[in-house]
Amino acid sequence: MLNLILPAAPSRALARGLIATACALPMLVFAQTFPTKPIKVVVGYAAGGAVDIVARTVGQSMARSLGQAVIVENKPGAGTNIAVRSVIDAPADGYTLLLAANALAANMALYQPAPFDAERDLVPVSLVGRVPVVIATNAQSGPANLAKLIEIAKAKPGFVNFATPGNGSTPHLAVELFTRAAGIKLSHVPYKGGAPAITDVLGGQLPLVAVNALEVLPHVKSGKLRVLAVMSPARSAMLPDVPTIAESGFPGFEASVWYGFVAPAATPKHVVTRMHAEVQKALQTAEVRERMSSVGGEVILGSAEQFGALIHSERARYEKLVREAQIKPD
Repeated sequence: MLNLILPAAPSRALARGLIATACALPMLVFAQTFPTKPIKVVVGYAAGGAVDIVARTVGQSMARSLGQAVIVENKPGAGTNIAVRSVIDAPADGYTLLLAANALAANMALYQPAPFDAERDLVPVSLVGRVPVVIATNAQSGPANLAKLIEIAKAKPGFVNFATPGNGSTPHLAVELFTRAAGIKLSHVPYKGGAPAITDVLGGQLPLVAVNALEVLPHVKSGKLRVLAVMSPARSAMLPDVPTIAESGFPGFEASVWYGFVAPAATPKHVVTRMHAEVQKALQTAEVRERMSSVGGEVILGSAEQFGALIHSERARYEKLVREAQIKPD
């Protein structure tokens, strides 16, 4: 008689473990091999601008570390909404990222119906840094300092005009926040970009302009523009002698342009974690830090959760501002 010795039937616990292991294997293999092709970074602004420069600089550093090309794709239009939507609709596989700025938080209130829900449709990967918004004036005819501007504005509400790159732009929203903090009223004159706004202030057509620090620097160095204040929490390394709004009598005030990477909402957690680590690694290189400084910015390290909290708080702040000031997009 032949006796067969058969293996015991696996326990339910063992069976569940085997099933879980089998399910996890594809994810583990993907995590080990990712990325296997180039990664695309979408930018909602034209090539050559500050956001584009930051994307290319960080992308170059990430490419060396990842062993894959990082390709920047510029998709300007509709206040960056075209770029945002293209990333929301992209495959959630880690191969498409968006380098976003403040418009990501502001546009949900500016555009109605809201074109997207950033907290539902996207997942934060990593904050990159920020660039201060500045209030500048014609050096020959504008107010001598921020205190003088406030004095004039309080004496003549709405009399003083200020130029910005456009309705709903970060500089526009920053000044609106400042006027509420200072209890003054200024009249907004929107332009199609920072350059024409600066040109008219240089020509004396308007007394004030609000733009990012990089755009005014050449004119400050030539003595044609005077910066009254920077809106970052600390003084800018590019303009070390210029006070912040906070130290000019409004403690806690901040209105900077920030940049950060986001991905489609369903992107696997382990991929988001990997990309966060790669961005953080890039931000600590001398090359990226120097390039960020050259466009007037500073690198900010931190967790993806901290970036998500920033998006949430900025969304709430802009919703309140847009509602109260009745701001409409261009």
